[in-house]
Amino acid sequence: MGIFDEDSPPRRAAPSVGEDLSLLSIDEIEARIQLFRHEIERLQQAVAAKKKSRDAAHSVFNVSGKTS
Repeated sequence: MGIFDEDSPPRRAAPSVGEDLSLLSIDEIEARIQLFRHEIERLQQAVAAKKKSRDAAHSVFNVSGKTS
């Protein structure tokens, strides 16, 4: 047995936005939907955390919120 296991199935690349879906099964498409839903939730949590941090900084420094 070598470094690479020739019997293992090839690894697929991570799903990306705009990718051709014509060769995917319904189960694979549904799995991607779930993956993207989790990613959206993660992104929304990151935005909320950054807004909270920004708002805390603004309250300390009395920043008007305007960007220059």
